[in-house]
Amino acid sequence: MKVLTPISHKEYVAVLRPLLPDFVFKPVPHRLLWMLPHGLVILGGILAITNGLGGIVGKLIAAILIGNSFTALGFLGHEIMHGAVVRKKWLQYLTAGICFSPFWVGPLMWRLWHNVQHHVHTQHPEKDPDTSATYDEYQRRPALQWLYSLVRRNGTLFFAMLCFWFTMHSSQMFWRLQKVADPKTRRILWIERVVPMALWFGLVFAIGVGNFVWAYIVPLLVGNFITMSYIATNHLLNPQMDEVDPVLGSLSVNVPWWMDILHLHFSHHTEHHLFPAMSHKYAPMVKTLLRELYPDRYNELPHWKALWLLWKTPRLYLDHDHLIDPVTKEIFGTLRKGLDPDRPEPLLRCAKVSQTIKSQNVSAEAD
Repeated sequence: MKVLTPISHKEYVAVLRPLLPDFVFKPVPHRLLWMLPHGLVILGGILAITNGLGGIVGKLIAAILIGNSFTALGFLGHEIMHGAVVRKKWLQYLTAGICFSPFWVGPLMWRLWHNVQHHVHTQHPEKDPDTSATYDEYQRRPALQWLYSLVRRNGTLFFAMLCFWFTMHSSQMFWRLQKVADPKTRRILWIERVVPMALWFGLVFAIGVGNFVWAYIVPLLVGNFITMSYIATNHLLNPQMDEVDPVLGSLSVNVPWWMDILHLHFSHHTEHHLFPAMSHKYAPMVKTLLRELYPDRYNELPHWKALWLLWKTPRLYLDHDHLIDPVTKEIFGTLRKGLDPDRPEPLLRCAKVSQTIKSQNVSAEAD
């Protein structure tokens, strides 16, 4: 197995930037127009539910459509907060705040969590808040032990977990940021969280509890599922690393063209990590270059296969390059580090883990 050493973000950009036209690095304000159709879908869905159109089937279809629009608006908010849509900070915060509101995520919280921590420390085992836990953490924390006993590899609860994951993780990040923020920032974080929660939960007084469940709670679960079906595949099959390599440490997924348009090209995640301030609209241009220039480093999979691999492999890192099932002690590789996307079989089944891994690494380096 070929040993791939990290390449810095700066080195990738030095190669790729001159090959791209200048216009792709300018904001694309008309992307804000996506707020209109998705806003109409949400409003129309709520009206359809409250008027009982189509009975229970109609309510389910409306809830799924609303949930999908929650997701698409969230993806738009993500793009806005990177400066890829508008440059003015007040307009970024206003429009992204609206887009993120169904998930109770404020724009300042998103910037501190996603832009500052995740992008700067992608896949760092201690500094990236979005990477999976390590086996050392698992052994120290009873809560993790309980969670991993509940959501087992190959278990049905994995996909059910997607319905709650984003809301749970964003709530965890809210409290984590509260502990380190100064008083002014804490107040803003609280306002950004409480206001959208109050507005959305205020719907219950206007449409009743039963309709509220269909118009907001079910769509929130759907939105979580679709959102995390992308986010979970972005990095969790990749190796962890002390030095950020945005290509080796990320995964782009391939979806049908119409879905890619509907979800604002969010599937192009490696491309986004290379040029976060570039609109996702132009990400396919970067994909073409990565396929040509870095075929041995660029990771892309069909969306369904990436989800299948997440289901087939554990979510605990034994070390930077390997995943471990804490129950069976089976050890799996990561992308470009021993994980075969077509046959995700365990590399090892043994108790003396570290010694075997070290000997494997020595053999790989010798090759």
